[in-house]
This record gives sequence, C-alpha cells and structure tokens, in this order.
Amino acid sequence: MDWLEEAIQPVFDRLTALGRNKLAQMYRACFRSTWDTTLQRSDGTVFLVTGDIPAMWLRDSSAQVYHYVPHAGKYREVSEAILGLLERQFRYIILDPYANAFNREANDRRTHLDDTSWTEEARPWIWERKYEVDSLCYPIRLAYHFWKTTGSAAWCGDSFLQAAKQILSTWGTEQRHAEQSPYYFRRVCRRASDTLSHDGQGAPVGYTGMTWSGFRPSDDACQYGYLIPANFFAAKSLEQMEEIFEVLLPEENMIGRIRALREQIREGLRKYAVTEHPEFGTVYAYETDGMGQFNLMDDANVPSLLSLPYLGCVDAEDPAYRATRRMLLSLANPYYFSGTCGRGIGSPHTPPDYIWPISLCIQGLTSTDAEEIREIARMLENMDAGTLLMHEGVYKDDPAQYTRPWFAWANSIFSEFVEKAVNDL
Repeated sequence: MDWLEEAIQPVFDRLTALGRNKLAQMYRACFRSTWDTTLQRSDGTVFLVTGDIPAMWLRDSSAQVYHYVPHAGKYREVSEAILGLLERQFRYIILDPYANAFNREANDRRTHLDDTSWTEEARPWIWERKYEVDSLCYPIRLAYHFWKTTGSAAWCGDSFLQAAKQILSTWGTEQRHAEQSPYYFRRVCRRASDTLSHDGQGAPVGYTGMTWSGFRPSDDACQYGYLIPANFFAAKSLEQMEEIFEVLLPEENMIGRIRALREQIREGLRKYAVTEHPEFGTVYAYETDGMGQFNLMDDANVPSLLSLPYLGCVDAEDPAYRATRRMLLSLANPYYFSGTCGRGIGSPHTPPDYIWPISLCIQGLTSTDAEEIREIARMLENMDAGTLLMHEGVYKDDPAQYTRPWFAWANSIFSEFVEKAVNDL
C-alpha cells in the first residue's frame, strides 16, 4: 500500500460504512489527483502544473498540496515534495513578485505576449504576469502550516528570507500604486477583464493603507484596486510571517517592518472594507477604490469573501461576515446561480450559470450548519459527470456541461471538504 492509500483509508472506510460508495470513490480520486497527475521533480525542486494548463500558479500549487500537509509529518515523501515546492515558489517570487504563473524552465512559453514591466532575465520563466496579491500570500500560508504541523523549518533558508523581503517591498510599494509602482499590464484581447484599464495602470484609487492588486484570484482584472479578501489574506500572512521571524529568524530584525505593514492594512480594512446594504446591513465589500466606490459581489476563487474564516482572517460568527454570507448566497450576488443541478457561487471568469465546486467546498468548509454541509456534499456528489473528479465550473442544470476537465485545485479542496463533512453525513 502506498502512502496515499494509507492516508485515504480512514475517511474512505467511514464513507463506505455510511453507504456513500460513490463519494468514497470520488474522495480517493480527488485526494490522489495532485500527486498522481501534476507533480514534477526538476532541479532538486518540485513543479506543479495546475492541470490542463502546463504552467505553475503560486496560488494553485499551494492549494493543490494543502490537503497533504497533515500527512507531511508521517510520510517523508510528502515532506520532501512540499519542501521542494516551497523552494521553487520562493525562487519564483525572488525572480518576479508580480508574476502569477511560471514555466518549468526558462522556455519563454505563454499564450499571450503582454506589454508589461518584466525584466529580460525574468521574462522567459513567466507564463503570465497578472499581479495578484494572493499569489504572494499562499506560499507563506503553506510554509507556516507545514512548520506548525511537522515542526520542520527546513524551508526557512536564504530563499525564504529573500522572498519575504520581496513580498514586503512589493506590498509596501503597492500601497501607493499610482505614485510608486513600476507595474503596468497591457494585453490586446477581446475580454476587458484580461487587461488593466487606464493604459495598464488600472482604475484610479485613493490611499487607504491597504495594498493594491491588479487582478483577482480568478486572473480577471479588479474593477477597483483594493481587493478586500486579498487584503484580509495579506494581513493574515503578515501575522504568520511575523511569528516566523520572531521564532526562526530573530536576528534579521524584520518584526517592526512586518508589524507596521500589517497594521496599516488592517486599519485600511477597518475603515474601507465595510459598507451598508439596504437588505443585509453592514457587509464586507469585494472591492473598493478608497474613494467611495464599492463592488458588492463574490467570486468563487479563493481568497473570496466567503472564504475568510477558512483562511483564518475572520471568525465564522463575526456579524459582518454572517451578513455578508447571507448576501453572497443569494441573488444579491450577481454570481450566485441556482438550478436543477445545484446552487452556489460562480465567477465572471466562466460563463453565466456555471457553479464552481471550489465555492461549494468553501461554503461547506466555513459552515457551522450540519444540514448545509450535508446538502453541499449531495450537490458535489452529483457534479462529477461520471468522472469522479471536480471541475472548474458546472452548468447549473446539467453536470455534463463543465469547464476544465483537469483542474487539480478543485480536486484538492474537495478532499479537504470531505474530510470535514464525513462526521456530519
């Protein structure tokens, strides 16, 4: 028995004992997916393709292995794989903190030749250079939870130190995007969301203390530059980074710098993240420009407003979160869809009426209601179109109509959800 089957067995057996044989088979297939299909060893590190796109996203690769972290202390091969991935992620951040997706080698592969401020050294490595705040959060989250789970800080070397300094510098620069940032992004394309407005600079914003993001975790352009869930995630990542430097790297004298940035972002969130909704009351906005404009919606991709408790950013019982959750899981959210196949949050990144299994998993992972968790498990069980795997988006009235047949992140987070849900089924 390989380590995967040994790790899978307790939940698999519990599901079969409950008579949920299909769900058990789906759990097995999804749990194995990242390890069996996306993991590539190269140059002493690990490269993870996102699935049917032959590139590695900092966000996706972190999320793809997150369900393996609880097993890293027991299985050396898991520990070595995550350490190899972290080392590659840190090297990519050092190379270019504004890029979201990278090539395995410096082969200059990509689908678009964008007009952006990359360097000649970095360009051949970069698949895409859409700047997304969460791309810099995810490796911190992965390293932190690996350390807390295993007690190992083997990842905490020179690459991490340089990457951490890049992250702090980038987030600090992007607090005043218009005045300080070297970043711009222009693409000739049909979809306006694939490029930044205002000659590649994005819509104007005022200073808030938060850090600016060009794109959402969907890789779609932000309408307003302060993406609220990404800033919550950044503040949490800085909290984790502060603990790392306090315990593992105290000689670097970085704590004051980290703490100051975290408090500036948190103060910005306190002042600018909430607004009043006529039906739901005080809610978190998805985006703001810091000048009175708000975007009230949510996207399936994480970080999302729905995911804030999952990421450790707010308490699940926080009143503003509870009100926001009610708003997001209703037709007040323009990307909430309901049909015969299920109901849940989709994304402007995919066609209208396509529900994302990732958002359903996040809804379940942040739920405190056993019946809601059971209902989500039933919906997901019927969304695989006979493949035993998750997809990007599923048409609300027909699970056979879906986007992305091979999307490893969706499989990984499904495994996380099932592990939580098994006690409520």
